[in-house]
Amino acid sequence: MSRLRERYRTEVMPSLVKRFEYTSPMAVPRLEKIVINIGLGEAIQNAKLLDGAAEELMAISGQKPVITKAKKAIAAFKLRKGMPIGCMVTLRGERMYEFLDRLISIALPQVRDFRGVSTRSFDGRGNYTLGLKDQLIFREVDIGKAEKIRGMNVTIVTTARTDEEGRELLAQFGMPFVKRSQG
Repeated sequence: MSRLRERYRTEVMPSLVKRFEYTSPMAVPRLEKIVINIGLGEAIQNAKLLDGAAEELMAISGQKPVITKAKKAIAAFKLRKGMPIGCMVTLRGERMYEFLDRLISIALPQVRDFRGVSTRSFDGRGNYTLGLKDQLIFREVDIGKAEKIRGMNVTIVTTARTDEEGRELLAQFGMPFVKRSQG
């Protein structure tokens, strides 16, 4: 069992019950899944770029990514419906906790001039999306093989009903949110 899953059971759950006064253990917010998405607009001209992105995403997540295709045509971008334009992976269970642990304790501290992640990236239902500008903050990515620096979106889906509950859940896991200054 991963470190974070154990921590959820022993520390996070009891503290959330205390703070929000849940009556049922099933009402306590928990992580549902983490979706990692790399969008590659340049893949329109060069489909080979997708292979490198998919390999890196596989190294980061430990799971084979799915190639995402355009849902509709956009003439201005020379994009036709069905063209491959990115890749994504959905993590659940043990892999999800392992990834979140690596993200919080290893990858985010590697970001240059890191002051914390924004608390404004919640969607209104307790889910959090984090945009990363560089895939090289993950140690699993081989710097020598990386053709270019790619960004990615990491969406953490929780069962929380409000942003406040979701924020508290992630803060308990150790997500380094920006501290708001008074004044």
